[in-house]
Amino acid sequence: MTVEVLPPHDVQTTLNFYKPTNDELPYHYVEEPPAGVPRTNVGQDVQQVVIHDVRGKEDTVRLDKTGFQFIKHKSVEKEFLDEEAIQTKYYAEVEDILKKYVGAKRVAIFDHTIRRTPVDGVTPVKGARRPVQSVHVDQTSSAAVACVYRHLGDDAERLLKGRVRLINVWRPIANPVAHHPLAFADYRTIDPEKDLIFTRHIYPDFEGTTFHVRYSPTQRWYFLANQTPDEVALIKCYDSDEDKARLAPHSAFRDVTSPKDAPTRQSIEVRVLVFDTE
Repeated sequence: MTVEVLPPHDVQTTLNFYKPTNDELPYHYVEEPPAGVPRTNVGQDVQQVVIHDVRGKEDTVRLDKTGFQFIKHKSVEKEFLDEEAIQTKYYAEVEDILKKYVGAKRVAIFDHTIRRTPVDGVTPVKGARRPVQSVHVDQTSSAAVACVYRHLGDDAERLLKGRVRLINVWRPIANPVAHHPLAFADYRTIDPEKDLIFTRHIYPDFEGTTFHVRYSPTQRWYFLANQTPDEVALIKCYDSDEDKARLAPHSAFRDVTSPKDAPTRQSIEVRVLVFDTE
């Protein structure tokens, strides 16, 4: 048997892909479901994959080619504990990043999520979520368009006539990422018709839709080893331009090569609608 020799710092690990558990349309309740209803009917198909390190080859991945890219940017925010500072100072930085690196003319930031891995079962900061360890895309195409209508109001119809993108701006907090880094699939290696599974994403006050992802051996996976707080990942979740990479499936994963005593992962992701025409 031939054993694959991995270049540094490529990682052999597992990712959790979509597996149906019944014949219903896949769904997931973000908070507690109604009494007697399972929180989700999405199962897990655990697959061995190799995740390739792009450290030193960052220019080989680009938002419009692979669906994700990495840029360098030092933030004035360090701990991300002050909600007002995040929504004023940091949101302004995110807007500047997208205007500089992706050619945005107008942006609409509509939410953010802070993730901090629980230590001994306790989340270090109230309200923080844990890393998501299943392969997914945050929005379907229809959900992204609905997001424009929900957040841009009277401007939505006009803005939707031009190019629209939904981009996540993802940054580590405080320390380089050792545990649960993010893996990204190269858009060119997925089959959107076969691999993307439309899933109801049910909130208490409205319902959106996301994609879970079915495993395929043609998929190629990448990450940036030891990503620092000054290295930002831009993750495309939707693009109305069908000639470009339209999205990037992604997931946190377990890196068994990481030092066990390294700090647990902390990160912030900001979700942004990006418009090119005005």
